[in-house]
Amino acid sequence: MLTVSKRGVEMPASPIRKLVPYADAAKKRGIKVYHLNIGQPDVETPPAIMDAVRKVKMPILEYSHSAGNESYRKKLTEYYAKAGIQVNKDEILVTAGGSEAIMFAFFACLDAGDEVIIPEPLYANYLGFACQTSVKVVPIRSAIETGFELPPLSEFEKAITSRTKAILICNPNNPTGYLYSRDEMLAIGEICKKNNLYLFSDEAYREFCYSEEPHTSVMHLPGLEDNAILIDTISKRYSACGARIGAMVTKNKKVYDLAIKLAQTRLSPPGLEQVLGEAAVDLPDNFFDEPRAEYLRRRDLLVTRLNQMDGVYCPNPGGAFYAIAQLPIDDCNKFCQWLLEEFSYNGQSVMLAPATGFYVTPGLGINEVRLAYVINLEAIHNAMDCLEAALKVYPGRTIN
Repeated sequence: MLTVSKRGVEMPASPIRKLVPYADAAKKRGIKVYHLNIGQPDVETPPAIMDAVRKVKMPILEYSHSAGNESYRKKLTEYYAKAGIQVNKDEILVTAGGSEAIMFAFFACLDAGDEVIIPEPLYANYLGFACQTSVKVVPIRSAIETGFELPPLSEFEKAITSRTKAILICNPNNPTGYLYSRDEMLAIGEICKKNNLYLFSDEAYREFCYSEEPHTSVMHLPGLEDNAILIDTISKRYSACGARIGAMVTKNKKVYDLAIKLAQTRLSPPGLEQVLGEAAVDLPDNFFDEPRAEYLRRRDLLVTRLNQMDGVYCPNPGGAFYAIAQLPIDDCNKFCQWLLEEFSYNGQSVMLAPATGFYVTPGLGINEVRLAYVINLEAIHNAMDCLEAALKVYPGRTIN
């Protein structure tokens, strides 16, 4: 009898996308669905970078270098320099989105059975990448009561075993929106130096920080050159999620050389998207001012509306465009499905991401949801009206 892989069976379903069939069915019934479940911004992709692709003169769309076009990697050094990150083109590996960068980092630095420590709640796809690479995720809990701040360093120390090889941080964080301070990043760096661990830093949302303190990159940390692996992508930065261009950046030559061998197996990253990414570096230095201000307005509206609802609590995110809220419900998975299957308010409903999918520890996040404030202010108002009305009539409501 034919069988399928154990790895495939064990792959977790995406909490972001698993409810799509229910949303599709709701739309077929004529329900307007507000998508707060996925980080797909409605901010326009910069026309200048789309025009760069339209104007390209390329009689043959050839393979690029496996590390990415040299011209693009040179351009990226200019982008990173503006962020206070000093790297050269031979320390940048262009990837098919941030996802491939994480996969390359795992494969290059970790063996099957090795452990990576990640604060939870965590970006759900990290669990999928760990499954594909046979790596064990060791969660360290951050709590909604403290706004998802970095767990005590003692918790990291207690979690380190002989199989621990890395710590993975997402800064600003997806799914919580938490922005790690420089002191927190320095502390994590010291743990990695002390215990000879890699520090993977997913910085997809670098431009969207809402505090006066500047973003601290893993590449800013002193004495961590061999440990630091930067994971990056243009997806959120330029509202170009479909372009699938990212980067793995490291000064560790051994890691880089191993990652190049992995990159060679897929030949090259996408060609036209590298043209788009290269053009993006030439956008004006103030380009991010307006999208950052727009996300800040959306954040303030979303968090205010949520905290005005009876029994709801949502900490104020410091970056990215996500928030996790605690709701007066029995089970977020049931609730999110119920919203799409059985509920509507003035012909409308809202799609949320159940937070259980962002935790490793069983039972955590059962009454929490992730919301992505990637729709306009009017749509957020309407979505919050739907959610407020839903919480009043949901059969599994836990407070009166």
